[in-house]
Parts: sequence; structure tokens; C-alpha cells
Amino acid sequence: MSRTRIVRWLRVLLPLVALAMLSTMFLFSRRSDTESRIPYAEVEAEAAAREGRIVAPDYSAVTPDGARLSLRAAQATPSAEGGGAAGDLRLDWQRPGGADGDLTARLTAPQGGLADGQVRLEGGVRMTTSSGWQLDAARIEARLDASVITATQGVEAVAPFGRITAGQMRLAPRAPGPDGDAAPGPDGAILNFSDGVRLIYQP
Repeated sequence: MSRTRIVRWLRVLLPLVALAMLSTMFLFSRRSDTESRIPYAEVEAEAAAREGRIVAPDYSAVTPDGARLSLRAAQATPSAEGGGAAGDLRLDWQRPGGADGDLTARLTAPQGGLADGQVRLEGGVRMTTSSGWQLDAARIEARLDASVITATQGVEAVAPFGRITAGQMRLAPRAPGPDGDAAPGPDGAILNFSDGVRLIYQP
């Protein structure tokens, strides 16, 4: 075979070989990407099933005296005794009001749970209300049988008129019943601070 013929054949064959190599590389790269994602998804699903985790749970309730609660979390792990633990919680609370209108509160916390008739938020809780208050506490609990939210391990609050620090806080209806619990009807709600209250007034 002459040299000219060899050159002509190479001009045809070499581009074809290069095209085949590129196609093979493209196919291998797509297959490896798919295979790298599927086992990861299977492992996550198996871990969630083994640990009993619930992703993005949502719980809603209405107390006997009319407060509406909506609790959401990034994930939750139920316990055998009932309730369980959850992470990245947000609680929306709304109490029917009287002349002042409804009072709403939004609480966020890194952890908490639902047990013994209460929503428990802890690990650094922040609560903001529609009346302009912002409260920070180590732990806050909201009852499911009454329009009552309490903090018993210290609280710091920023109010429209200044700052308050106290050992305890209670958000409850204006007209409590004989036992101190919520009374039925749209009575509005007030914040009550106790146990070493300190007020810094800022007019």
C-alpha cells in the first residue's frame, strides 16, 4: 500500500476513532452520576425508617377556649410513651381578642416536642407577638387545653416601652377562671411577669 493511500485512510479513520472515544466518555460520565445519587437516597430512606423519623411534621389544634395552634418542625422522632422530640420548631399561636383584636404569637426553637398536653420548646426560644413584644427564653410551654403560654426558667423581653427581665412569664386570657386557667370566650390575653422582675423604661 502506498504512502498516499495510508494517509487517505488515516484521514477517515482517525476522526471516527476520536468520535467513538468522546461518545464513550460521555456515556460513562452520565452513568456514574446517576449511580452516585441513587445509593445516597436509599441510605437516607433506610436511616429515616430505622430511626422512625418523620420529615416536616405538621400539627394543628384548637384549645377549648378558642386559641388556635399550628406546630411545624423540620423533623420529629416519636417516642414509645407518646409525643417525642423534634428539631427546628415553629409554633403559631392565635388567641381570639375582644376590642383589641386577636393576639397572635410566633415561637421558634431549635428543639422541643409534644407531650403531657403541652407543646414544649427549648434550647433558646424566641417569641414575637402581634402587640410588638419580643421575648427570649430557655424554655417555653404552650398548653393544649387552655390559651396559656408559660416560661419558668427565665425570660428577657423587649416591649414597645422598654426591656423586662424576669424569672417567669405567663401569657393568658384577661379573665381567668377560678383555678387560674383560661376562661371561655374572646377575652383577649395579657403578658404577666413574675419572680424578680426588672424593668428598664425607654419612653
